[in-house]
Amino acid sequence: MKKRRIAGVILAAVMVLSLAGCAEKADETGDSKLVLGFSQIGTESAWRIGNTKDIEEQAGNFDIGLMLENANQKQENQIAAIRRFIAYKVDVIAFSPIVEEGWDNVLKEAKEAGIPVILVDRELKTSQQGLTTCLIGADFYKEGVMAAEYLIRKADSLGLEHVNIVEITGTQNSTPMVQRQAGFFDTISEDPRMNVLESIDGDFLKSRGAECMRYLLDTYGDTIDVVYSHNDEMTLGALPEIEKADFVPGQDIIIISIDGGQEAINVLKEGKINCVVECTPKLGKALMETALKLKAGEAVEPVIHPEEEVFSDEQDTSLIAPRGY
Repeated sequence: MKKRRIAGVILAAVMVLSLAGCAEKADETGDSKLVLGFSQIGTESAWRIGNTKDIEEQAGNFDIGLMLENANQKQENQIAAIRRFIAYKVDVIAFSPIVEEGWDNVLKEAKEAGIPVILVDRELKTSQQGLTTCLIGADFYKEGVMAAEYLIRKADSLGLEHVNIVEITGTQNSTPMVQRQAGFFDTISEDPRMNVLESIDGDFLKSRGAECMRYLLDTYGDTIDVVYSHNDEMTLGALPEIEKADFVPGQDIIIISIDGGQEAINVLKEGKINCVVECTPKLGKALMETALKLKAGEAVEPVIHPEEEVFSDEQDTSLIAPRGY
């Protein structure tokens, strides 16, 4: 335990010293360099790793000092990180909230300190308006809609009269989980063929995707027509379980995923996934541009959505360009 504590102190000291250099550095005009504090959820997926990499690269491109902390999937770690950002007096705070609720106190502290807060990738709920400045991230509801629209087209093309769906959701009460489910459910509710057998929390993790799929196959067996998974990691965890149960994914069971990472696209090209709805992790450029505007006292758009696509067996998948994450 003592060695761990000493290592933690040394790491914290190195972080503060390195960032102090960033904060004191001035650009050619003599203005102090912007310092951005960013709390990332974790490294649970290729998407999240790609998002962190893009933010780091874009901070370098924009000559912005980046104070980045990994919360390892825990809200209390994010709250602690935000408080460290406040104590350090960064210019702007950004974070991807792991869940939607429980942020009021720390966001009020940031507001009292005069530090604007940007939400990246996910939304949150607060009891008071104006605690965050804007959201930079995907339209999760639209992603759910696009997944459902694909399924309806697929059912039409196969002449299906009844469609049994199992849903492996992301982390309970997280923004993507809530909105991807809502967009999907709202769209399929207009089609009487669609029936959801069960929704189960896969926590956006590959291991949980496998566990959930084993349970779903044990419970529903060959009555499952469709797996709707909220991210590629859970999908990739589920596929081997489907094969172990002697079903052919992409043929016996329609597989719909969200994210669009390279591994999932490769599996789409193999025919084991039918549809992947894109959710790009490349949000770094918009984040840096927005942070600079806030430091300059400029107004920013309340919501900034990237353009996203749908990749599926309806197209020539060989033409899909490398994803970069």
